[in-house]
Parts: sequence; structure tokens; C-alpha cells
Amino acid sequence: MKKNKFLHDIGLIFTLITRRDKMILFFLLFATLFLTLVETFGVSVIMPFITLATNPDLILNQRIPREIYNFFNFKNTTDFMITFSIVLVIFYIFRAVYNITYNYLLNRFVSRKYHYFSYSIFCRVLRSDYEKFSKKNLDEIRKKIVTDSLRTSQFLSSFLNIFAEISIGLLLYVILLIISWKMTMILTLFLGINVFLIVKGVGRAVDKQGQERSKSEEGFYKIISHTLSNFKIVKLRAKEEEDFRLFEQISLKRSRAQALYGTLTLLPRNILETIGFCILVACVGYILYSYGDAKAVLPIVSMYALALYRVLPSVTRILDHYNAMLFVGKAVEDIYEAMTDEEKVEGDTQVIFEKNIILKNIHFSYPGKRELFHGLNLEIKKGEKVAFVGTSGAGKSTLVDLIIGILQPKDGEILIDGVKLNSENIRSWRKKVGYIPQDIYLFDGSVGENITFGSKMDKKRLIEVAKMTKIYDFLQENNGFDTQVGDGGKQLSGGQRQRIGIARALYNNPDILVLDEATSALDTETESVIMDEIYNIAKNKTLLIIAHRLSTIERCEKKIIISKK
Repeated sequence: MKKNKFLHDIGLIFTLITRRDKMILFFLLFATLFLTLVETFGVSVIMPFITLATNPDLILNQRIPREIYNFFNFKNTTDFMITFSIVLVIFYIFRAVYNITYNYLLNRFVSRKYHYFSYSIFCRVLRSDYEKFSKKNLDEIRKKIVTDSLRTSQFLSSFLNIFAEISIGLLLYVILLIISWKMTMILTLFLGINVFLIVKGVGRAVDKQGQERSKSEEGFYKIISHTLSNFKIVKLRAKEEEDFRLFEQISLKRSRAQALYGTLTLLPRNILETIGFCILVACVGYILYSYGDAKAVLPIVSMYALALYRVLPSVTRILDHYNAMLFVGKAVEDIYEAMTDEEKVEGDTQVIFEKNIILKNIHFSYPGKRELFHGLNLEIKKGEKVAFVGTSGAGKSTLVDLIIGILQPKDGEILIDGVKLNSENIRSWRKKVGYIPQDIYLFDGSVGENITFGSKMDKKRLIEVAKMTKIYDFLQENNGFDTQVGDGGKQLSGGQRQRIGIARALYNNPDILVLDEATSALDTETESVIMDEIYNIAKNKTLLIIAHRLSTIERCEKKIIISKK
């Protein structure tokens, strides 16, 4: 069952990588095979070197060294061994350089896959349908972009390392069979049984800890997010001990899973190395007991010692990588699900807005909920100031979201100057909208960065919108547009945050300005001042206002009253 899951996860990750990645992967596998030959030669050449160094007469008595000796016309065996030593030194330098280069290419490939996975999911999230996005858990999205993407790339790295270690192990194993197939088969029997038991026992335990780690990590992100995002409420509750206890439980569960995984991964190496070298010592003891002298078989024993010194770590590393792949298998499945989720393609065909917006026979409802709009018809002329009023939950914000293209109607159509709003032109339409929400989100950065919000910074335009929103003088008294707002804008007053939000909405010179309860958190006096400024700014713009206070919408030319059915 676990093996099937293991192979299933490998299949998933191969469907996630591009054709170019597969070509690079093929190149890396080829480079791994060459590395195998280099590593195998590096181990196998030690025995003949030691043998010829301790008994130079064999150079002339053995066929292969004799032919090399004659081909290069060596004067004596000393010259032969000196040359042999120099060649070996050059080879081991080459081996080191090749190993470093190989590992760099491998690490670069894996790191770029981490970038690819995290970037792809980030892009998919931003391109996702708003209605669908609103149902997702932000902590889970963060986890996929940051943690699961990293673990999925590590899964790929472990796969490549397993291939490398298996290749090296197989070649060394063939050499050991040639040297002494009986002794090799005895070692194989003992080690094979142990590897099987380790894979079955430890592998199952590692997979279980991987599932536990994935669950606890979701809770870990969640508690950090909801406590730090509601810090004032946490302080007012004055029950920090409950938060401490909850965080401690989740963190301990997470660290326990990681600790058990770290311990379990050490078991294969300790078990196999102990058994392998005990068998080797037992063989030497048997030879001494049977023949009384181990000189005759010393080169063979030395070769086995060197081979075991190389093979056993390879076997343990294979098991380590196998266990690591089981441990992060859940992350691979989550990334696969995120990257194969249906993606909505939206176009940027130009939309001209010079006359009106017409909503024609609009039907809309959220999945599993009552229908908010049934056959709704509405016209909004360019430059009109329109208010949307009604009780909470009646659908004011939903209607405006339909108008500005954030939500799509289930039936009916929205026409802009007679042109139907659809997936081919929706992005162009959204660019014409400046949106001011009730809660202005300001990230920890400068005022300038918060106003531009990812757009190219134009100092002239910044000054224009800062003056429009009456925040320019405040900035001049501080550090200008480099004034820091603090995380969430905590270094500014509510009115200042609101003005920055309005400046942000105006920065790209939109045709439509939307106020979604934008001033409801302000006192009446501040709200009155800001609304005067907004009406003044929006003289030539279409203004859509969602509000409860009548004072906010008193100058609107059209009032749309929405009530619950």
C-alpha cells in the first residue's frame, strides 16, 4: 500500500514538471551514471594500487599492469608506481571537481523547481475566480506557496539522489560478486532482510509522522495568523494563557513529528552499518581460525571493507531519501492538487466606457444559498453618482462586485456601451475601477509604496493624488513619500489611512470610483471632510457608493435600495 503511494507520488511530480525540466532531469540522470562510474572506479582502484605498492613484482607478473608497463616503456617498477600515484591524485582531484559541479547543478535544478512551484501557485491564486478564492483558507495558501513547494522540490531532489546511490551501489555490488560471489551473497542475504524490515517498519512510521506534520503545520500557521492579526482583541480578552497553551500544543505536536522523523531516519544507518561490519569482522575471524594467516586474503578483505564503507552509506542514504519522500508525500499531493486545479483564463481586450453600464436580466446566487438577484435590470450612466443602500446581507456589495467584474452573473449580461462583459475583456474593465474598502490594508512599507501598490512609481502622479486627498502636507512634515506606515498602518491615524487608501484608488486614474462602506469606521466630522473631498475628486468620474449613513449618500443622483427577499 505504501509502495503504491510512493510510486503514485513520483508519478504526480513528473506530471508537474515541464518538458524542458524532464530534459534537464534526463541530463542529470546521465550525469549521475557518469558519477557512478567515477565513484566506482575511485573505490575499485584502491585494491590494485595497494596490492602493487606492497608487492611491485606483480607489475611484471600480472597481464594488465605488465601491458601498461611495456606500452609506456617504464624503466622500473618504481617509476610505474610513481606515475600510478600521480594519475590517481589527478583522478581524485577531477572526482572532487565533478562531484562539486554535479551537486551544484542538482541543487540549482531543485531550487528552481521550488521557485517554479511556489511561483505557479502564487500566479494561480491571483488569477483565480474571486468567488472561489473567498472560500479558501489564507493560511493554507501561504503554506502551499512557502512550505509545500519547498518540500515538493526536496522530494524531487531525494528521487535524484536515490537514483545516484542505486547506480553506485549496483556497480560496486557487481565488483563484489566478481571478487567473491559466496561472501557477497551472504552479505546480501543478511542486509537484504534488514533493508526489507526497515522499509516496512520505519517507512510506515515515517509516512505516519509526515501526515501528522502536515496536519499540525496547518494549525501552526492558523494560530499565528489569527492571533497576530487580531492583536488588540487578544490583549483585550486578557486570556493570553489560552493562546499560549494552544500554540504550545500545536508547536509541540509539530516538533514531536519532526523529532521522531529525525530519529527514525538514523535507524537504517546504525542498523545496517552495525550488521555489515560485524559480518565482515566475523569473516576475518573465520579466515584466521581456518587458515591461521590472513595475508593471502588481505587485499580481498580490504576491498570488502572499502566497498562496505561506500555501499553501506549508499544503502542508508537510499533509505533516508526514501523516508524523506514518504515524509513529504502529502506536500506533493497538495501541490499537485493546487497546480491542476481548473484555472480560469481572462483576457485584456479593450473596453470603451463613454456612455453607460447596463445590467440586463441579471441572476446571481452563491452556491448553496438563496438567490440574491432574479432578473435584475439596471442602468448607470457615465459620471453618475450612485448609492447602494439596504440592510446587511441584502446584497449591496455583491451587486457592486458584479458591476465592476469581480463576480460574474449566473445568468444575464452586463453591457458596457453595448459591449458584453465577458472573460475576454474583463481584465480591461477592472482596470477602469478604483476601489476603496472599509478596511484599508496597508503593508509595512513607505507611503509611496502603499499608494502605488505594485504599480510603477511615478513621483509626479504621487504628488497629484497626495494633494487631491489632502495628505501631501502631512507627508511634507515627515519623510515625504518615504514615510513609514508600520504593519497594518499602525503608525498612522484612521483618517490618514483612509486618505492613503483613496490615493491608492486614484493613482491609476480610474473611470469608476467605488466606496464600499469606506468611511463607516470614521467619526462623523472626519467622514464629512473626506466625503467632500471624494465628491470633489470624482466630479468627472462614475461614483458607486455602498453606505449605511444617509449623510454619506445625500449628494448621489441615484439611490438603489436593496432588500432581502
